[in-house]
Amino acid sequence: MANFSAQDVKNLREQTGCGMMDCKKALTESNGDFDKAVEFLRERGLAAAAKKASRVAAEGMVYAVADNTKKIGVVLEVNAETDFVAKNDMFKDFVKGVAEIIMEQNPADVDALLACQMGDKTVDAELKEKILVIGENIKIRRFSRYEGPCAAYIHAGGTHAVLLGFNTSDDIAAKPEFEVCGRDVCMQIAAVNPSYVRETEVPAEVVEKEKEILMAQIESDPKNANKPAQVKEKMISGKIAKFYKENCLVDQEFVKDPDLTVGQYVEKVAKELGGAIEVVSFVRYEKGEGIEKAEGDFAAEVASMVK
Repeated sequence: MANFSAQDVKNLREQTGCGMMDCKKALTESNGDFDKAVEFLRERGLAAAAKKASRVAAEGMVYAVADNTKKIGVVLEVNAETDFVAKNDMFKDFVKGVAEIIMEQNPADVDALLACQMGDKTVDAELKEKILVIGENIKIRRFSRYEGPCAAYIHAGGTHAVLLGFNTSDDIAAKPEFEVCGRDVCMQIAAVNPSYVRETEVPAEVVEKEKEILMAQIESDPKNANKPAQVKEKMISGKIAKFYKENCLVDQEFVKDPDLTVGQYVEKVAKELGGAIEVVSFVRYEKGEGIEKAEGDFAAEVASMVK
């Protein structure tokens, strides 16, 4: 049996950035020799993949898929360092494969997803292999999974993706008109970016905060500051109604037909199909949102290379 301790595994992991099991295997194969273990990891490209993992990945793509035969939908984000990678077929196939794993195995989070089997390897092993082949840091950042009738939409090859959950009957969910309706509403979400499905879902504290802001605006306006309290309250009520219309999906003006709200459009389709369709929830991902990108000085970088 190889002679090494848990501390040796920890030290190797800290130096190479590789996973614990990879480090343990390396020490086992090298009979506890630390330098040979590092060499073992380098030969298999694992240390190189770990080194790339420290680089900022804010590009890549978001992806969504809905299967109403299985009644499952998935949306996920996989990041890379440059937008060129999103056009790479190997990268796109990997993202689609990961989406299938999420649909089939229902992992609880990204860590559980990485441990899932993807063919004869884990998702984590496949990810590291793609890092080595493509030559960029790649990270599975997040995902959401819905069960039930769903619709999915991907914009511009993966800059935005939407997953939308419905409550409706199986026979309606199987009709092409329902698929068109779902895609239309997904496109609305991608374009207009609502915060809630309907008015009843807006938290009370959000409404109160909005009222405070509106009152402050009224009080600071010389034309309105001296108006009676009841007039100010009426003004605020009108603005809150506008707030709901702008931020709640079913109350928004439908982009494809401004004479209807999104809710009215869905009701219209449901009536035509002879049943009921309820919008339950949605997830909207935008590629790289919230990731702080490194600001590089390109001229300085070139100058340093010349030196």
